[in-house]
Amino acid sequence: MTTPATHAVLDGLEAVRGWQEELYRDLHAHPELSHRETRTAALVAERLRTFDCEVHEGVGGTGVVAVLRNGDGPTVLLRADMDALPVAEATGLPYASTVTTVDPDGAEVPVMHACGHDVHVTCLLGAVGLLADAPGAWRGTLVAVFQPGEEVGDGARRMVDDGLVDLVGGVDVALCQHVLPLPAGRVGTRSGPVLTAADSLRITVHGRGAHGSMPHAAVDPVVLAAMIVVRLQTVVSRETRPGEPTVLTVGSVQAGTKSNVIPDRATLLVNVRTYDEGTRAAVLGAIERIVRAECDASGSPRPPEIELFDRFPVTDNDPAVTERVAAAFTAHFGQAAVELAQQSASEDFSDLPRAFGVPYTYWGIGGTDPVLYGEAEARGRVSQEVPVNHSALFAPVLQPTLDTGTAAMTVAALAWLGESAAG
Repeated sequence: MTTPATHAVLDGLEAVRGWQEELYRDLHAHPELSHRETRTAALVAERLRTFDCEVHEGVGGTGVVAVLRNGDGPTVLLRADMDALPVAEATGLPYASTVTTVDPDGAEVPVMHACGHDVHVTCLLGAVGLLADAPGAWRGTLVAVFQPGEEVGDGARRMVDDGLVDLVGGVDVALCQHVLPLPAGRVGTRSGPVLTAADSLRITVHGRGAHGSMPHAAVDPVVLAAMIVVRLQTVVSRETRPGEPTVLTVGSVQAGTKSNVIPDRATLLVNVRTYDEGTRAAVLGAIERIVRAECDASGSPRPPEIELFDRFPVTDNDPAVTERVAAAFTAHFGQAAVELAQQSASEDFSDLPRAFGVPYTYWGIGGTDPVLYGEAEARGRVSQEVPVNHSALFAPVLQPTLDTGTAAMTVAALAWLGESAAG
């Protein structure tokens, strides 16, 4: 049964819905890449000030932090990420992004909210607004963190390094959500590891260039790279324990400029996803071993260069916190509150509670049209027909996605703040 505090706060949901939908369309149409979220941050800060929050801008670069104090009680941290991706939108929506920009490497790229961070920002703003408008229903302090740079894995750490903990003081629990390709209206929780750790590697292997008609004079880095790609496929199938979820993807192989020129180098981009730190270390070690061995086998004139970047921690939900949030979701959402399957995506959210030294949980909300999802599910083609995060077609339906996400953040926070008022 939904608590009186929850009823009192969520009575205002209809009032915030109008500005939320308008803001969401605006954010979706004006996405910004990681650490360039200046327009987004300004809109966030402007809205937060209407709630009489203590607002801090520029935390970690473009981050925004709001503190809403309402008497003695627990302190709950809620987080939303703000950055978008270099993806060309293909949804055909009236508010679809047509934005292009120049990326850090100097290339002109399209920009799209292809991961739903615009949903996250809108829902967290709604939750702050609801709690600000119902001070009699809760006690304590709400800390709302609007984080930059999640897509590159360092936004949370930058906020911490910029003094977030000292700025806010202690918190008791940290909570976060993500919109996923599940039916809109559904809310899923999971105890334990829910998102993988992630590691990206840039591997450069060296050969000796020559004319394409004289391969005997070359050390061909294209063949070398091909052998590495093939051999890397055995790491998961032959070097990790059966049943241990692990993903290894070679996402890019680049070499040469002309058909009759054997180049002098090739570059591979590799991505690894693991749930276990031991497996993580073993897989990264296997990659380095294989790359160096293949270079030796090919007679490479120089050792390979192996660079790790875009590293994300594992997201490991605290059992007690997750149980408390799941119970609150079941009371409010009923059968729409489900267990979430492990996700092979990655996040840097857990860097925040780790810095504060507090437990946390991270849940998923659905954003897919329930009819579309149901039809695809009936055909056994969900993975083929339902657009997923980072797709050019990923576009959460406005409702009930925004209502559900706003309610979920509010209900989860009230599992601490509302009980404080009742006690």
